[in-house]
Amino acid sequence: MYQGKKILGLITARGGSKGIPRKNVIDVGGKPLIAWTIEAAKESKLLDRVVLSSDDDEIIQVARLLGCEVPFKRDSWLSGDAASSADVVADCLQRIPGYDYIVLLQPTSPLRSTEDIDSAIKTCIDKKAPACVSVCESEESPYWMYTLQGGGVMVPVINNGYLRRQELPPVYVLNGALYVADVQWFARARGFMSSGTVAYCMPRCRSIDIDVIGDLERVDTELNKSTWR
Repeated sequence: MYQGKKILGLITARGGSKGIPRKNVIDVGGKPLIAWTIEAAKESKLLDRVVLSSDDDEIIQVARLLGCEVPFKRDSWLSGDAASSADVVADCLQRIPGYDYIVLLQPTSPLRSTEDIDSAIKTCIDKKAPACVSVCESEESPYWMYTLQGGGVMVPVINNGYLRRQELPPVYVLNGALYVADVQWFARARGFMSSGTVAYCMPRCRSIDIDVIGDLERVDTELNKSTWR
């Protein structure tokens, strides 16, 4: 709880992963991928409850062994490629009412820390924002990007003249690690992004989102050169 608000942490993990089969339970740094998120969430001082939404029996079993609550099994129609995260969050909030804020935690961001979770919650509530999402500074600037038109003619995505590298303004991208929202607002918006959404900035080293095998290698590199929980 924070500022008198009840906060629900939701970990989402479906079984059908295309890029990396059985991704959510694959070994990362000596434990299942999902363990990193469960452990960080359980250590949070602000989350009142942490639950898992999954359609997969193995993932559910692993989560329970790690001490994560699994109050329901997700319906199959919410676990296909066409299902959105917003639909999964809405399903959870319908099943588990009574909370003021929801925090979506995806297992594919194993380097997100407990401090990140609590800081994002505080950012959202302290700023009285409807939602907060985690971002990191982009490695590529849109100021140097182009579309190709007829005959291969290059047209800048942002027509702002030529800028030297040191003149480029910083730009940020969603890193997939944290999504926080006021529950009543989320029910209307059916998502986390709006004109009032605020950012919680994370360093790139904690912003790796595991999608392909190469991402696992990047995580191993970070774990090998740092002291992690």
